[in-house]
Amino acid sequence: MRKIFGILLGLCAAVCVCAQEADSLGIDSLVIQDSIEIAEDTVIPILPYYAQWKEQDLTDIEYRALDWSLNWLDTTGCVASLDTASLPDSVYKARLQALPCVIELPYNERVRAFILRYVKRSPKQVARMMRMSEYYFPIFEEALGRYNLPYELKYLPIIESALNPIARSHAGAAGLWQFMPGTGKLYGLEVNSLVDERMDPVKSTDAACRFLSSMYNIYFDWNLVIAAYNCGSGNVNKAIRRAGGKRDFWSIYPYLPKETRNYVPIFIAANYAMTYGEEHGICKAPIEKTMLTDTILTTQRLHLHQVSKNLDIPMDELRRLNPQYSRDILPGGTPYALCLPSEKVGAFIEQENNILAYKADSLINNRRAEIDLAKVTSITGAYRVNGVTYYTIKKGDTLGGIAKKFHCTVKQLKQWNGLTSDNIRDGKKLKICK
Repeated sequence: MRKIFGILLGLCAAVCVCAQEADSLGIDSLVIQDSIEIAEDTVIPILPYYAQWKEQDLTDIEYRALDWSLNWLDTTGCVASLDTASLPDSVYKARLQALPCVIELPYNERVRAFILRYVKRSPKQVARMMRMSEYYFPIFEEALGRYNLPYELKYLPIIESALNPIARSHAGAAGLWQFMPGTGKLYGLEVNSLVDERMDPVKSTDAACRFLSSMYNIYFDWNLVIAAYNCGSGNVNKAIRRAGGKRDFWSIYPYLPKETRNYVPIFIAANYAMTYGEEHGICKAPIEKTMLTDTILTTQRLHLHQVSKNLDIPMDELRRLNPQYSRDILPGGTPYALCLPSEKVGAFIEQENNILAYKADSLINNRRAEIDLAKVTSITGAYRVNGVTYYTIKKGDTLGGIAKKFHCTVKQLKQWNGLTSDNIRDGKKLKICK
């Protein structure tokens, strides 16, 4: 057993969904329009769809997910109560310069536009993310420190997934860091029908750190790394060539995909909003409860329903604690992590055998142990399926002869086949259940 999570705010995989489309939480799925008027002489670009949801545009599933998020994190009073539009540029510039960062966080009109989008137009989303960051940021910071990476990279999942570990994009990216399946596997994440470690906060963060580190070894410029994280190194390389070999984000800016031109300014704005949200009157969303969690490693095939029923933990809670198990099943065979409320860990250890046995045949076995292929025996001409032998009666056969051939009694043959007499006909099949 190893403990990897500390205080969990409410339920770790809170669905902070603010989207028009179920698959549009990642930055790679944005459709960014040119601009929108917000005040006289003030024009700003539109932020990701998840920042501009409308209740009537949501599907039933999306609305229920959003409704749960709003119930779990009360954002009623989390509004920007201060006038942000009238702040002079010098205030934003000074605040960004005051951040203890390695990555350059310059200020310009694009950055200001996205800052306003966060703190003025999406204060409730910022309030939720400020609260959720108390759980996720320690995980991010531990991994970033281990790889000697800038801590400000912890804000990438803000714009990738809005800190939603089960976010999926239309292109197939998933998790907090929005890995594509191939990239996830390349960096050691298990992705199959039962397990998707792109949604594991700890493992996906470790993979993201290794990916970011490898990109920095190519570009030696963090803004280019962040751009490559969004659009891929191929597009960044093409932009560098078109800019005459310049290796600076703002120099290659016109040659990057439109989405990526917005990506670095959004990253800078996310740094600002998450740090200075309270300066704009945005409070951290209150939570219903604080929960301590612990993690157990098990090699046993296990269904979350078995845990839920035996330890009295709601299935929704277990799913939020273990978002990487897409079918609620831990495959077993090799160690898999099961995250539980701390007070339930002792009970799991004590009741493990009962938990594993609970409805095992219907939940996890499902004829996995053995299914015999139909096969013909060389001596008798019979075949077996799932432990039962089937013999086709030939002309001249008797029950006594067949019983002797299969080392059983005539009485058994009659019982297995529902026979009331010794009369049999050639061409019929007999079952030998042994």
